[in-house]
Amino acid sequence: MIEVTRFDGSSMLVNGDLIQSIERTPDTVVSLVNGEKLLVRESPAEVRRRVIEYKRAILLGDDAVAASVPEAA
Repeated sequence: MIEVTRFDGSSMLVNGDLIQSIERTPDTVVSLVNGEKLLVRESPAEVRRRVIEYKRAILLGDDAVAASVPEAA
């Protein structure tokens, strides 16, 4: 899962495997395979980077995935 920030400042975790597309319109819109659209503060490049990091962590094993999840403040 990747963490993204809604425009109200709250954060949410999104399954990176469910992302169909990411576009700037001028805000960043993340479209999921189920048709849901999320408006987030991160740039498309940042969302893409987080998805790549998430998938890389999965390929390296569970310990790497746990290490990539940000700790709660």
